[in-house]
Amino acid sequence: MPVRAAGAESGTGIPKSPFDTMEELEHTCPQPRLTLTAPAPFADETSCQCQAPHEKLTIAQARLGTPVDRPVRVYADGIFDLFHAGHARALMQAKTLFPNSYLLVGVCSDDLTHKFKGFTVMNETERYEALRHCRYVDEVIRDAPWTLTPEFLEKHKIDFVAHDDIPYSSAGSDDVYKHIKEAGMFVPTQRTEGISTSDIITRIVRDYDVYARRNLQRGYTAKELNVSFINEKKYRFQNQVDKMKEKVKNVEEKSKEFVYKVEEKSHDLIQKWEEKSREFIGNFLELFGPDGAWKQMFQERSGRMLQAFSPRQSPNSSPTRGRSPSRSPSPPWLINKTSPPSSPKAASASLSSMSEGDEDEK
Repeated sequence: MPVRAAGAESGTGIPKSPFDTMEELEHTCPQPRLTLTAPAPFADETSCQCQAPHEKLTIAQARLGTPVDRPVRVYADGIFDLFHAGHARALMQAKTLFPNSYLLVGVCSDDLTHKFKGFTVMNETERYEALRHCRYVDEVIRDAPWTLTPEFLEKHKIDFVAHDDIPYSSAGSDDVYKHIKEAGMFVPTQRTEGISTSDIITRIVRDYDVYARRNLQRGYTAKELNVSFINEKKYRFQNQVDKMKEKVKNVEEKSKEFVYKVEEKSHDLIQKWEEKSREFIGNFLELFGPDGAWKQMFQERSGRMLQAFSPRQSPNSSPTRGRSPSRSPSPPWLINKTSPPSSPKAASASLSSMSEGDEDEK
């Protein structure tokens, strides 16, 4: 709404003409969005009604941040079918061209797009909503014109138009932005290589069978997918084959995991068995080896047994004939036990010799 300056009324109480106060009006242009908690508004819901003069700016002035009392209004348009990162990056560049900018985005309708470009995947309502939820967009203009007219630029008080610098031939023109460039209102942006709506559609067409099978598996009917009866059966059979392959793959992976665990445990068991075997052999050799404890113990016991069975003889220096008085002499038949007398004469001779010996001892 226009703001009336002080002194707008004359002393007679009759207000001055709006044309007399135009230079004193303040700008009431919409400001850029400061919060992202809501989608961007549509232009027909909140249009710029500022009555202040909209002076023409140069790109150099806009980049210096002038004017200070209003944002620079930048316009970008397109189809924005299958809204992707390339679209978002172009809008980001348009938003950041100047220090203080207000980005308006025009989206063409289905009728206009199908007439000049071709069939779209998303309808116009879906495309409008996709743009409203982009963080760089301040306002969305529905049913935008294919060629920008001076009336459209004046209605929305557009300062500059942002688009890639590649000539866009359409509607019988070699470049639909030619008159914008000649007026000094065109600001170029850079395209994002490697992604476009046409690239995405090409992928879908190339992998049509994969997506058709996927959607059949998710519950879509053959009629919804425009798939023939034969192709439907073929796709369903391929889905069953893929399921079986997946099961076999899972079984193989589980089998490999099981075999790996068994090999790991077997390795541990063999290692432990080898350690126990070495310990057992070491203990056996320590006990029964050539210098083992069992041999030493056997030698000690053998020595004790031999000592028990054959005691030591008395030393030679000990008296042989001295006997205790109480000890009785050995009987004569024990003296020569091994050679008995062979005749009575020999017996009498032995007795006489024994009697002579006794007399000698006396």
